[in-house]
Amino acid sequence: MVPGHNLLTSAGPSRNVLSVAEALSRWADVTVAFRKILEPTGPRPFRVAEIAPGGTESTAYVDDAAVRGIGYGEFVSYLRSIRRFLMKELHSYDLVLEKSWLLSGYVSAYCRKAGKPSALVENIVPAPPGFFRSRLGIRKHVRLSVAGLLTDRYIRKAPLVIAETEALKRALVLRRKIPAGRVHVVGLGVDRNLFRPIPQDEARRDLGIPPGETVLLYAGVLDQTHNLAPLLDALAAGPDPSPALHIAGDGMLRGRYAEKAGRCPGPIVFHGRVPYETMPRYIAAADLCVAPYDLAMFPYGEVAYSTLKIPEYLAVGRPVVSVPSGHICELVKPQATGFLFPNRVEDWLDFIRRMPPRRRLRQMGEAALRESSFRTWEDTAFEYLALCEREILQAGKTGHTVST
Repeated sequence: MVPGHNLLTSAGPSRNVLSVAEALSRWADVTVAFRKILEPTGPRPFRVAEIAPGGTESTAYVDDAAVRGIGYGEFVSYLRSIRRFLMKELHSYDLVLEKSWLLSGYVSAYCRKAGKPSALVENIVPAPPGFFRSRLGIRKHVRLSVAGLLTDRYIRKAPLVIAETEALKRALVLRRKIPAGRVHVVGLGVDRNLFRPIPQDEARRDLGIPPGETVLLYAGVLDQTHNLAPLLDALAAGPDPSPALHIAGDGMLRGRYAEKAGRCPGPIVFHGRVPYETMPRYIAAADLCVAPYDLAMFPYGEVAYSTLKIPEYLAVGRPVVSVPSGHICELVKPQATGFLFPNRVEDWLDFIRRMPPRRRLRQMGEAALRESSFRTWEDTAFEYLALCEREILQAGKTGHTVST
């Protein structure tokens, strides 16, 4: 179950879950349940369900966090929808996987009361006291603090927690007080059939990008976590000509970024949301791909979760610019497969002025293909399955029906 997100096929959380579910379907009967389905997924080897069907949702709303910004009354109503869904569906499954959300552990607690095995899939680091007050205001701070207290109570009783990285496991053990033996690390995968090397000239011809242009690419949601403002400010103040920046994605901050882009001497191209299947072509058209995280938006200033975009960039054979934090330091080798520096205007200015020529960037992309270790979604699913089967056996269950 994915209680905290609507299904948007181009959004990271949706892609992660759908990719795991597709790989799991080789060995299990899988159902994936999102809050709502905002766009069709096409034929899949698993069932896709809605937790709260009915009502209207705008497909133009590109932020993938379904429960962000909703009021207390609506949230309580949604909890009732979750319980109704479980009352109707729970008998069909041997085990339920609950994807991390605002109230992680709520579904798992319901399953335990019903005698059904369950597990949490966590990618959220618990925030320190007062973290949200200065960023989101007092009302949201109170709401998230209450949710955090409930989550602590639920999650500590979960028999199995799956974390994406070792850094995340450490945070869960330290901050949530979960016994270390209950937390198992299973990393995300990459679809190597989709994210693979594509000739750059072919990709640029398909997308109408000039063959001689130096191109930076950002792929993903335009939100506060992924902060493009320092890069855009640096491009506005940097040398002329400056690299072109192509942005494949959309989000709440597009208007703000478009305003900054108007001050840049070089081309800034907003492609909007693009189909996931075409994303490798955008990556292949670039010389260098960026993952500009804002560490101020992460509890304890560390990117502890497993970023999906960086492995996908590398798997297409493109070097990456990101921040030196958490799991990213394991993915990017500075000066070999990419560059790591703080996401600040002055650091971007210095980098743009000293940026290697395109030939050197191409060599770094080739090194990324040689030196990077890419997990597949089948690797991830196989580890999930082993943990799920262990929980089912411990609960005295048999069979291979899984809900995620």
